[in-house]
Amino acid sequence: MIQSRGLRFAYPGAEPLCFADVSVAQGGTLLLRGPSGSGKSTWLALASGLLTPTEGEVVVGGQSVGVLAAAARDAWRARHIGFLPQKLHLSEALSVTDNLGLVFFAAGLPQDKAAVAHALQALDLAPLAARKPAQLSGGQAQRVALARALLLRPSVILADEPTASLDDAACAAAVDLLRGCASELNATLVIATHDARVVQALPQASVLAFDIAVPVAA
Repeated sequence: MIQSRGLRFAYPGAEPLCFADVSVAQGGTLLLRGPSGSGKSTWLALASGLLTPTEGEVVVGGQSVGVLAAAARDAWRARHIGFLPQKLHLSEALSVTDNLGLVFFAAGLPQDKAAVAHALQALDLAPLAARKPAQLSGGQAQRVALARALLLRPSVILADEPTASLDDAACAAAVDLLRGCASELNATLVIATHDARVVQALPQASVLAFDIAVPVAA
């Protein structure tokens, strides 16, 4: 579940970004739509607690994100938010397996090797487990980042422009994978995109338009 009210954020020296109020039920899907620079990535950063609102509030899974202290917010994010960034931020020095293992460190949890193995198997990554990011294709690296995002079975999945550099077939596969994983976890899925193919890949979704985003029924 995600709700926002009166949400605004201002970068230093810039006019504030003002976001329409949002209410997405648990297990629902939200598309953040608009051109580059319209505030989609900022909204994701506010919802995940990477940024603090200048005004207003965002509530995720019953938790008002902005009231958490920095350390508590980091721990909350690691345990409850699966984040697929536009720049995947995989550690080039580590294998695929070890990149996934970092999730447990960030959450302050002991490493669960069985969970890592399951995530690799579920996303067809087991044959790539020993490779480093430089040895992966773009699509493989994206699946590793998605496995990392899903490892702790988050209640919310945030994806920032996940199809921007993909061809049509890979785009459809990526959207299907995100939707399928969210459905399995009953996770709320938020996709920031200016890619019309993402909308077309959700033909049965009901759409309600507002300033920069479109809520989509689960």
